Amino acid sequence: MKNYLTNNIKNLLGWKTSRKFISFAIDDYGNVRLNSRQARKNMDQAGLKTNNRFDAYDTLETRADLEALYEVLSSVKDEESRPAVFTPYALPCNINFEQLQMDGYQGYHYESLQDTYEKLSGQQPEAYAGAWPLWQEGIAKGLLRPQFHGREHLNLKVFEEKLQRRDHDIMCALQNHSYTRIRQQDYPSIGWTAAFSFAQAEELKRFPGILKSGLNAFESVFGYRATAFTPPAQQFHPSLYPVLWENGIQAIDRPLMYKQHLGNGKYKRVFSRTRCDKTTDKATIVRNVVFEPTEDRGVDWVAFTLKQIEAAFRWRKPAIISSHRVNFCGHIDPENRKQGLEALQALLQQIVKRWPDVEFISVGELVKIMQKEQDVSRD
Repeated sequence: MKNYLTNNIKNLLGWKTSRKFISFAIDDYGNVRLNSRQARKNMDQAGLKTNNRFDAYDTLETRADLEALYEVLSSVKDEESRPAVFTPYALPCNINFEQLQMDGYQGYHYESLQDTYEKLSGQQPEAYAGAWPLWQEGIAKGLLRPQFHGREHLNLKVFEEKLQRRDHDIMCALQNHSYTRIRQQDYPSIGWTAAFSFAQAEELKRFPGILKSGLNAFESVFGYRATAFTPPAQQFHPSLYPVLWENGIQAIDRPLMYKQHLGNGKYKRVFSRTRCDKTTDKATIVRNVVFEPTEDRGVDWVAFTLKQIEAAFRWRKPAIISSHRVNFCGHIDPENRKQGLEALQALLQQIVKRWPDVEFISVGELVKIMQKEQDVSRD
């Protein structure tokens, strides 16, 4: 009963449509969290234990990850014969581990995603040789349509201060070409993966430059300007919205409810809904379906997700399905990828069976439709 009420209540407000849209919004693509199985073993032995499934399995997507994902996405078509499509919220840059080491860990260096893949193709060819061309193939075939998730998936204040102190966690991770499970007891309002979280308001001054360089890097890496953005770990101050709009972003992906940090440990609760702003024509996207098939919540993920989609369609809402790359990663453990993709396959098959008129679209396409209807309503 609780899930039934939640599924319906969260769909009451916001933009409506008579069409049955399915959009998959998948976080964390392009990010190096774990380098390899050996790196995970080294960090375990050094006391940097796993805290969750991200620490255990979340690696940059390999050739095998992408091949297996494409097979599943291509296997199911909507009524217009379009395959299922992922919108990977992706990072165009990663830590340059080699440059950090060469400089004696004196400061932060980053590199483009292409450079990351080029290095890993040489270091771990069995996993990464040919992976970057596969990324491009997936975009060309309409299986992937990435959007912006920040320049990198880390908070620079935490990174730089811990690096300066030669903190055990960060040094252990960096020496293993990884960035995972950094304890942050000294930073109550800043998440170590939350690139745009902060303690004091003056720290916000750094973020416009990071956003601009990140969006430019995204265009260089993926070949087009990003039009949608969701911040890493969701912390993002609204004073930064104009920077997004000025640099091509048309929509921001936000949680239904979240605590907005105002600075100095003060927060306010914010409620969001999927909508277009009548003044700016910019959109807010709120994911109303959760699909995390490798997370143990004691539920049948396919049935659980279908119930959420059913509620979205009942209230004439697009089903915007939230997930994470870790569900489809097999570099550390192929069984993790198998579990996630088998559930995805079953979910897609059930979707087209139950709703034959469903339409698979990317988040960017959904935003364009919302904006077009907004323009028509003004006429």
